[in-house]
Amino acid sequence: MRRPSPWLIAVVILLGILIMRESRLRRVDDSFLGWFLQNAAISLPPAPITLVEIGRADFQSLTPAGERKPLPKGEAARRSLSPLEYALFLQAILEFHPAVVGIEPFLIWRTRDKVQEQVFLDQAMRVPKLLVSLELGGKGARDLAPEDLPVLPNVSGTRGALPEFSGINRQPDDDIRLISTPGLVSPPNENRDRLRVPMLFEYRGEIVPSFALEAIILWLRATPGDVQVELGSQIVLPNGWKIPLHPDGSTTINLAARQSVRRLSLSELLVAAQEHDHRLSNIENQIVLLRLEGDPLQGPNLVAAAIATIQTNSYIRPAGVLLSWLITLVFALLAASYRMISRSNFFLGAIACSAGYAMVELAFLSNERLWLPMFLPLALLWFIVIVRLVDRDGIARHEIVATA
Repeated sequence: MRRPSPWLIAVVILLGILIMRESRLRRVDDSFLGWFLQNAAISLPPAPITLVEIGRADFQSLTPAGERKPLPKGEAARRSLSPLEYALFLQAILEFHPAVVGIEPFLIWRTRDKVQEQVFLDQAMRVPKLLVSLELGGKGARDLAPEDLPVLPNVSGTRGALPEFSGINRQPDDDIRLISTPGLVSPPNENRDRLRVPMLFEYRGEIVPSFALEAIILWLRATPGDVQVELGSQIVLPNGWKIPLHPDGSTTINLAARQSVRRLSLSELLVAAQEHDHRLSNIENQIVLLRLEGDPLQGPNLVAAAIATIQTNSYIRPAGVLLSWLITLVFALLAASYRMISRSNFFLGAIACSAGYAMVELAFLSNERLWLPMFLPLALLWFIVIVRLVDRDGIARHEIVATA
């Protein structure tokens, strides 16, 4: 029997180490996780958060038929709500006494609408805790000093991987900013991860919370000084909750948490407010988020899922690094004996093993919310399969033995 190739064993081990250490390859595992989360049967309790998503068509339906005007075309039209329309939302939602109202769209009015701003301010001043979006960016003409933002003072760990910003790209007028809390968001990014949501940013040398984290802090009636941050490890909230943290200041959300978010249309909200519908009474002391339908400036609808993940403590727990080393060792042993299996049996066995491992992965994710490495075993397995298929010497020797 031919001795195992030490080179193949070494390559398999080095490939496993590369996959475990290279962040860009680990992101491939996030893609697998996203697909499995969409197909896993994860049951979560309702989260104390309500999402109201509105658009121009909602207000069009509220206008009498004889007074309706054709909707303008283009992306700008979908995010062109006036202060009066925002005020209508606030007036309706205040009937149910939410603890925090977060407005994800940027409150930047068109010039012809600014005369209506006082109507919005009158309603906004009635909101117990109003959270409005500010977009971070480079230095500009109306930048804010760090003391004007909710800085987190209790921070430990290395900051090198955090996204850094030195200014504000978009922010509302000072009248709105002074009666609200800034919810910081990063600039739109076409390659933004759909599973990782930022919790922290670095702004002019200070660590500041994102929109999602600030909503939780306000909802807990806490202050930034009550939050403990261990960069690259976790965020410890004043009630003892712990948010797992990646080195870049993001956390992996559970996409299944979107099902635990209550969703209301604007018409449902307005009718419920008019009729004092008791079925919405549990909105009291909840977080209510407002989004604009089809607004490309808001990015993916992940903030509500991130908040719901924190509220329901439904994080996906990754398996420890020890399992990754064990997987690498198993495939190194397989590489030592791959010539003992025929090419066809090896290929069919690899398909069966891949499918079986996927079923095990789905079961652990559904029942335990535990994520086993997916890309690592598949990459190592199919690397050995390719080597086996192109190994002409091993094929010839197998055919000689079979003939004999």
